[in-house]
Amino acid sequence: MGDFAVWDYVVFAAMLLVSAVIGVYYAFVGGGQKTSKDFLMGGRSMSALPVALSLTASFMSAVTVLGTPAEIYHYGAIFCIFAITYALVVLCSAEIFLPVFYKLGITSTYEYLELRFNKYLRLCGTVLFIIQTTLYTGIVIYAPALALNQVTGFDLWGAVVATGVVCTFYCTLGGLKAVVWTDVFQVGIMVAGFSAVIIRAVVVQEGIGRIVNDSYYGGRLNFWDFDPNPLQRHTFWTIVIGGTFTWTGIYGVNQSQVQRYIACKSRFHAKLSLYINLVGLWAILACAVLCGLSLYSIYKDCDPWTSKQVSAVDQLMPYLVLDILHDFPGVPGLFVASAYSGTLSTVSSSINALAAVTVEDLIRPYFRSLSEKKLSWISMGMSLFYGGVCIAMAAVASLLGALLQAALSIFGMVGGPLLGLFALGILCSFANGVGAFVGLVSGFVISLWVGIGAQIYPPLPERTKPLSLSTIGCNISSGNLTATENPLTTIFNTPSADRPALADNWYSLSYLYFSTIGTLITVAVGIIISLLTGGLKQNTDRKFLLTKEDFLSNFSRSKSETPEKVEVLNWKPFTMAAEGTDNPAFSHIEMDVASNKNKVNGLHI
Repeated sequence: MGDFAVWDYVVFAAMLLVSAVIGVYYAFVGGGQKTSKDFLMGGRSMSALPVALSLTASFMSAVTVLGTPAEIYHYGAIFCIFAITYALVVLCSAEIFLPVFYKLGITSTYEYLELRFNKYLRLCGTVLFIIQTTLYTGIVIYAPALALNQVTGFDLWGAVVATGVVCTFYCTLGGLKAVVWTDVFQVGIMVAGFSAVIIRAVVVQEGIGRIVNDSYYGGRLNFWDFDPNPLQRHTFWTIVIGGTFTWTGIYGVNQSQVQRYIACKSRFHAKLSLYINLVGLWAILACAVLCGLSLYSIYKDCDPWTSKQVSAVDQLMPYLVLDILHDFPGVPGLFVASAYSGTLSTVSSSINALAAVTVEDLIRPYFRSLSEKKLSWISMGMSLFYGGVCIAMAAVASLLGALLQAALSIFGMVGGPLLGLFALGILCSFANGVGAFVGLVSGFVISLWVGIGAQIYPPLPERTKPLSLSTIGCNISSGNLTATENPLTTIFNTPSADRPALADNWYSLSYLYFSTIGTLITVAVGIIISLLTGGLKQNTDRKFLLTKEDFLSNFSRSKSETPEKVEVLNWKPFTMAAEGTDNPAFSHIEMDVASNKNKVNGLHI
């Protein structure tokens, strides 16, 4: 195993530098950030492609680069079913939540809660979001730093602080535009890092056929598991149903994501950005799955984790990289840069979203006299502040347990009830403030109960189904190593005598269902309480609800182009009827139709 060479540090530093330069560029181009809208929303002038890549980058964090391949190595490729989940999530976000948020022209998603219900719910949403995002960001900064430190000897807190500082720097200077364009650059780096590993692994294993073959015989290609039992960690149903709720909480109503697609210049661009982002999600999922299978194929006879070469599952990817790529100067650095790109993109969108929420929900409503210029300075100050908070949270994250699970269960616990709250507002015209509040609280209490229970009593191995790992091929002299089936759960497993009855049924619920439970309970309780407290009597403004028009308008392009198309359709019959007459009016229209038709086609092609 090699350590980091000079070139690796050069590649890594170049990635940080480019990100910082983009921030500086957007701080000064086009007269800088004059208003808080410019700073937080990119002046609502973004187009679909960069926003789509940015959406992909921010939730495909270092947790994806390091966690997903290890997940596939350990539990098999059933994780692929997330491809279906992502499609459903994008569909829900684009067709249910986006139309309502876009037509209201809000900056913070939680403004919607005040418009639809009352300002107390807005405050609830904001506070929950701030807590959730700072926790998650801490994990995202700390995770890759730890894995790198372990495998390459890269200074742990040096890396954490460097990432945090660069991130805070370009967020504070460049606002949303800088965040989006650095994300575009970082997606490129992430794909490059993944590709380098996959290509090299295929070369080492002499063809992709061997990787697939090994995976098949090692039981890693376990795509179809239709066990309906909600206690099993990953089955087709838990991933499709539970995963859809968990991720819709992120794509549909989470400020970090919504803020970006609302910043698009038209609703068509906003929807397009979500659909293009789906392709990006699939590509990154495919890369991660291939990496995971390559990991298995290379280490099938000597698992580095069981043989104590690495101390945590998340270190398998960096270990593999140094193992197979140490002869190529700069390439391990590229992989590390790709893990860090994941971090930077996620953290920057979190910082920007936290600043937006704080300014829009906690400052603007209470200090009405502030000018736009002042607000844009306050937004910058907030970015700086949250940058510091996120670095501090990384220190807290160093005390938390297994990475992927913790990150996702935090999202599930807070995201579920919030998703339920927004779903109530958008889909139920009779839901009122009281019902929504009681629903939110009950959903939140129950998800926390399951979530915290599951952290204290982790599910047993027969629920998580880890696949066997072998150490037969290792030439280690010490004879005391037994092939442990699943060291992850043994870390915090309490002796089975102490496990209450709840632990094996209620707390063993698949972590993907935490969000589902939160959402469904919030909606159910919200509907019942609203009906009991006279929800049917209130008149809700149609613009706060999802209406038939929102859906039908999909089939027409943006506002300016619809009249032209209508004209083409309307005039066809007349021109047919007017055949043979030399009435100049008709031929005139006919000519117009032809030129318009070309124009419309020109736009479509």
